[in-house]
Amino acid sequence: MNRITVFCGSSFGNKKEYETQAFQLGQIMSENSIDLVYGGAKVGLMGAVADGVLNKNGKVIGVLPDFLMKKEIAHDNLTELIIVKSMHERKTKMNELSDGVIALPGGFGTLEEFFEMLTWAQLGLHKKPIGILNIDGFYDLLLEFILKMVNEGFLKEINQQMIIVSTDSQDLLLKMKSYVAPEVGKWIKKGNE
Repeated sequence: MNRITVFCGSSFGNKKEYETQAFQLGQIMSENSIDLVYGGAKVGLMGAVADGVLNKNGKVIGVLPDFLMKKEIAHDNLTELIIVKSMHERKTKMNELSDGVIALPGGFGTLEEFFEMLTWAQLGLHKKPIGILNIDGFYDLLLEFILKMVNEGFLKEINQQMIIVSTDSQDLLLKMKSYVAPEVGKWIKKGNE
């Protein structure tokens, strides 16, 4: 893995631990010679993870829609800032540039980006590892709900297992490096079909 896309909040959240861990993830990525691809902003956890990479002289590629550029939230010190026309173009570009995905705490946008990449993997459009850095149990309820999808017959267990979860950045990166995508199709069959 040479580049990882990180999806995360444009806010810091209510716990200092979120910011601390985002910054540390950035540092660890740089120490492991992994470039960061992210949304290009200087605010919230997005800014923290970028600053962590830059703190260790790593490379950071931001992908920012032009309408957000006008709101002056672009990070000033990135290795490269790519301006795109839409949120859809942003996700497509981030996917093209990266070898894997990590989700940190965030809101609707983080979840939407994470689930789109996960859905693309489920459909076999890519075989990249997709991780969650579960800081202070932030994603516990979501992971429980995903298990409910399996138990209720809407998701295959093998597809649930595509999500790589850890509470530790270094451990998460190690798990992602050894990830092998499933070869099973997405569709669930009724009964013995």
